[in-house]
Amino acid sequence: MFHAYVLAASLYLIWRLVLPLPVAKMWRVAGTLIVLIIAQYHAIQIAIFGSMFSPEMPRSWIIVCGWAFCSLVLLTVTILVLDLISLGMRVLSKDPGRIMTTRNKTIAAMLVGLMSVYGVQQAIQVPPIRRVSIKVPNLPPEFEGMRIVQLSDLHISGLFDAAWTRELVAKTNALNGDLVVITGDLIDGTPEARQHDVAALGDLRASLGVITIPGNHEYYFQERRWRKVFEQLGMKVLINEHLTVDRGDAKLAIAGVTDEVAAKYNGAGPNLSKAISGVPVNVPIVLLKHRPESADDSAAAGVAVQLSGHTHGGMIWGLNQIARYANGGFISGMYRVGAMTLYVSNGTALWNGFPIRLGVPPEITELTLHTRHH
Repeated sequence: MFHAYVLAASLYLIWRLVLPLPVAKMWRVAGTLIVLIIAQYHAIQIAIFGSMFSPEMPRSWIIVCGWAFCSLVLLTVTILVLDLISLGMRVLSKDPGRIMTTRNKTIAAMLVGLMSVYGVQQAIQVPPIRRVSIKVPNLPPEFEGMRIVQLSDLHISGLFDAAWTRELVAKTNALNGDLVVITGDLIDGTPEARQHDVAALGDLRASLGVITIPGNHEYYFQERRWRKVFEQLGMKVLINEHLTVDRGDAKLAIAGVTDEVAAKYNGAGPNLSKAISGVPVNVPIVLLKHRPESADDSAAAGVAVQLSGHTHGGMIWGLNQIARYANGGFISGMYRVGAMTLYVSNGTALWNGFPIRLGVPPEITELTLHTRHH
């Protein structure tokens, strides 16, 4: 369906922008072909590389192709908005002719192209630090002020490569957090393709360790093999299970579940009851779950804090409010769900096939735990 939607959008753009251009026919044909090629960028990836999630080509090519695709999408939306304004003016018996002129459409295309340059630059940066305080019911005094550094949706690939990963790890380690957690979608690509790019993850350091869970993208690329790689890099991978961290006699449970897509790839689907089985009732539970939409179930099960990602924060301000409906109403930041606190990261990176952020920055999240008194 994704390719069909993109094709429909490209045909609309050709109809409204390319064909009306006052240029020779050969240039309109060339413009039509360029739009169609950009629109089918991901289908071309599948034909060449076998996947639209992991194009194995130079980073500069991925950036240029990503910019072109993002520009096409934004330009289609822009032309659609202009058309709707024109239609509204026509309904109101006002002259819409000055809106959809060749000059205005050319200006719109140039502005969208520049906006996409900025958006791609924002998307591929090593992210800034976002500091968040979370109040946890019945948090033992020993864990007051504990700092958890959350990474999510790294999507390590030809775009977010070894150099980017090394910078990310250095910036994360500089926080000197007590615990580092990664809430899924660490990679795009096979272990063979990504072995050099992920190597720096082995340098992540925290006094209580580094814990991760699989996201949907791990399952696209043989999650069991990736699990072994992550373990070799010194990370603990939680598969519907938990562990406890201790400070003196006090305990805090860190639980992790798999992703909903696991069953399609012969993996175990998320099983919260199994993950928290055996946790004493007086021990607060921090749950790592890639997708946020089932937060109500987590709260009902007695989870104190759920850390999620997956949404990338919606990536574009305004459109993020549409994207939240596909994620149970949760898109970015902190939510109270019953007695539980849900935190949804904007993501440390994102999928290389639509590498743009406008008003929704990536993040390395430093979460500080505090006691919440009833």
